[in-house]
Order: sequence, then structure tokens, then C-alpha cells
Amino acid sequence: MALVLHSGPGNKNAFKALIAAEYSGVKVELTKNFEMGVTNKTPEFLKMNPLGKVPVLETPEGAVFESNAIARYVARLNDGNPLFGSSRIEQAHVEQWMDFAATEVDPGVARYLYPRLGYMPYVQTAEETAIASLKRALGSLNTHLASKTFLVGHSVTLADIVLTCNLYHGFARILTKSFTSEFPHVERYFWTMVNQPNFKKIMGDVKQAESVPPVQKKAAATKEPKAKDVKKEAPKEAPKPKAVEAPAEEEAPKPKPKNPLDLLPPSKMILDDWKRLYSNTKTNFREVAIKGFWDMYDPEGYSLWFCDYKYNDENTVSFVTMNKVGGFLQRMDLCRKYAFGKMLVVGSEAPFKLKGLWLFRGQEVPKFVMDEVYDMELYEWTKVDISDEAQRERVSAMIEDQEPFEGEALLDAKCFK
Repeated sequence: MALVLHSGPGNKNAFKALIAAEYSGVKVELTKNFEMGVTNKTPEFLKMNPLGKVPVLETPEGAVFESNAIARYVARLNDGNPLFGSSRIEQAHVEQWMDFAATEVDPGVARYLYPRLGYMPYVQTAEETAIASLKRALGSLNTHLASKTFLVGHSVTLADIVLTCNLYHGFARILTKSFTSEFPHVERYFWTMVNQPNFKKIMGDVKQAESVPPVQKKAAATKEPKAKDVKKEAPKEAPKPKAVEAPAEEEAPKPKPKNPLDLLPPSKMILDDWKRLYSNTKTNFREVAIKGFWDMYDPEGYSLWFCDYKYNDENTVSFVTMNKVGGFLQRMDLCRKYAFGKMLVVGSEAPFKLKGLWLFRGQEVPKFVMDEVYDMELYEWTKVDISDEAQRERVSAMIEDQEPFEGEALLDAKCFK
């Protein structure tokens, strides 16, 4: 009996097994005339997977469901398959990135895409959380891929197959160029993968989404007959059904919860005014921008923080170190309304030092930032004492990108504004 994959065409989870089969020299036949919602409800299908989910692989030894398990089964039919890596540590890394694709990337794409397609209820705050989570995952992936073509080793592995398939609907249906341009190494990786001959044979030509799908509105038409029936039976009660026809929770999203920082007493410092001054000052920076900063600064409404990377001994490659900073700043995007930052890469040779200065609304590093941006715990955070003239001057020097900084050359300086 040949291996039969039960799924409809275009299923990104079915792609995993089919691409693995191409690399492994294994023949897998995709069922024909598969109709989702019909075929997967038959007794024959439910015997293979009681949940009725696709894909399912039918083998001489029995059925296998769950797409990653199917892909592993297919790949293992070829003894010593390089799709699993060439050593035990590579095998572990292949499994690691398969889990990452399943637990970080796939849910992130789904929670962003599916509500907009009407498969799940759309809630604006939930979408914002999904986007932040997805950006965090892609930022981590972007950092890993900065110096790599493949996830593990120097050739395609099962991890690349699974991750690319899990990214597929994202790139093809909702992640526009303006979204993915924040993650250039992920972009380069994805297009490299989908254009590999074995991928392209299964996936065909992949094109990036040009726009984000609009939120699907719930149709009110199905409720109109009920309202009319009520009106016929009890004319005097006619005004009441109107409330039933368009309940608020269906027609409009609930108000977005206030960020705790928005509830703080008003500050005399207008953050956008400072960011504008910083961006527009081209000459006499110390006299104009730095002086302007201290004139604007409100120590009651804002606080300043130094951050120092805990693991500078790891910063042995210049471009990887700079990409590390770039990824950190991408993940800090969720606090742009409440923060300004400078990140310096210090030193003319390895190991390079990462040092930063951050201005936050309020008197503490915002809790939602600490919770959502995993990089935060990689730094030591020290609150600036502006009554200390040396610390005050260090703040000015970091805003100015003063070089040398603390006796060393600046390899790079990045601004978050």
C-alpha cells in the first residue's frame, strides 16, 4: 500500500510531509476530491483521526496524524536522512526549531490572521497582543538567521521545512512588506526556502500579501426575520427588538483598556516635542538638543535608566552584535508612545560592549515592557540619579553619541524614537 496523505490541496500542514517526501525520495500520494467538512466527517476518516483534523497519513502500519509527526515519519523512512542533521546536537537543534515553529510562529500567525478571516471572534486588543507576540518570535528568528542561510547546519533540514510551511500563510495572506521589512533576515530566509526546487514543486509560486484582510463584519440579516416576527405578534413592543438586532458587542469592539501609563498625572514634558527636537537638530547639537532635553525633562513624570548588557563576552562578531541591538529595538516597538532610547555598541575590537540609555514614562521600567520584551532581562537596569553631575553628563554624552565614549570608540549608535 502506498502512503496516502488525506488533505485538501493548498494545506500548509500537508506541505510539510509532501516536501519532506521530495527530499527523502519517498512517494506520498495526496488524496483526490477531498472536501473539508465532508470527507473528514466520514466514519472512515474519523477512525484514522477521531478529531476529524487534517492532514492524516495512511500507512501500511496504521494512520498517523499531526503534521509534524507525519513529516518526521516520512523523513525517517530514509535511513540516515540528512533532514535530521548530521550529529546529535544538530538533531536536537532540528527538534528545537520545529518546536519553535509550532509554539511561537504558528500560533502567532493564526491569532493575527484567523479573526480577520472570520474563523475566530475579532477583538482589537487581542490582535495587538498577537502582533506583539509574533514580532517577538520573528525578532528572535531574525537574530538567529543574521549569519545563517539555514536554521541548522549548511543544508535544508526538517526544521526549515516545518518553519517555512508555518510562515507560508503569514507571508501569503497577511504579513505585508511593511510588516516583514522589520525582519530582513527572516524575509531573505523565507524567499530562499520557497524558491528551493523541492519546495516550489509543492507550494508553487508564492506571492506576498499586498494588504491586511479587512475584519469580517457579522451579517445582521439573519436576525431581521425574528425581529419582524416579534413585531407582528406584539406591535406595541416594537421598539424593544431594535436592541436585539444590533447588540453592541457584535457591531463594535469593546473600548481598548487604558495603559496604566496613560492614567498617570499629566507631565509638562511632551515626548513628541523632544523627539522632534532630537531629529531636527543638525548642528550645535550640545547647545540646542541637549540643552533642550534638560529644559524639557520632567523628573516627576519621567525617569531615566542606564542599561548594560550582562553577556558582553559573547559579542565577538561585530555585525551579529549590531543585529542583536536591532532586534531589541524592534521588540521595544510596543512602548514607542512612552519611551525614547539610545543604544551604543562600544569598542573597536571584540568583545564589544552594549550600553543604553532609556527615557520611560513614570518612575519605573514599565511592567508591560518587562513582561513582553525578553531582551530586557539580558541587561542590568540602573535608574539615573540626575542630582549626580557625572551621571547627568553620561546621559548627555549618550544622547549625543559622544566619541570616544568612556575612553573607547563607538562601533555603532542606534536611536529609538
